[in-house]
Amino acid sequence: MITVTQAGPVPRHTVPQQRGEFQLAAAVRYTEERHWDVCAGTWLETVGGTEHCSCGDLGCASPGAHPAGADWAGLATGSAAAVRRMWTEHPGACVLLPTGRAFDVLDVPESAGFLALARMERLGLPLGPVTRTPDRRMCFFVLPGAADKAAGLARELGWSADAIGLVGRGTGHYVVAPPTRVGGRGAVQWARRPSQANRWLPDAVELISPLAYACGRDAADARTRLS
Repeated sequence: MITVTQAGPVPRHTVPQQRGEFQLAAAVRYTEERHWDVCAGTWLETVGGTEHCSCGDLGCASPGAHPAGADWAGLATGSAAAVRRMWTEHPGACVLLPTGRAFDVLDVPESAGFLALARMERLGLPLGPVTRTPDRRMCFFVLPGAADKAAGLARELGWSADAIGLVGRGTGHYVVAPPTRVGGRGAVQWARRPSQANRWLPDAVELISPLAYACGRDAADARTRLS
């Protein structure tokens, strides 16, 4: 980390070099190995010994882990060379993956996600990559189109997607990818890493039943604890 002395002015941007290198390496790998589009987002700046989001909002809800501007989707690219230029300009930027292109995601509470993941593995269901975030959510990567039909599929099984915390993210949305760190809360991680074995993504209909069941059970448990 860059050390600022009292002898000179405090720079606006101070970014841990190693963190930026990790995020750049991951972003390049996503483009080259998975052919995913990638966009550089905001980053964490250290000013006077305190980390802040580069957006300038001291109360930022996702410090260092959201788009840097309204045009983020248009800037997302599958070119490794373009990705390297992005991180040359903004070392330490978070890694954003647009949904609705190579994949959508089914976003669920973490406790429900782990329950569903264990059940899916027991049943031998096809699985794509899965992330877990510091705000205790898990994102299951599925084929594009899932976001438009997730709520309807859950309703057919007797569940309200809104009530159980199951969210489909498609066109116009994004996921924050590992190894991005969200302020002081921790880093986004892979619960199931991208690999050759999960290159082919499942359709939402293949995962919706265990996910909806797990989310419903988790929501019921939460209500019981509060009663």
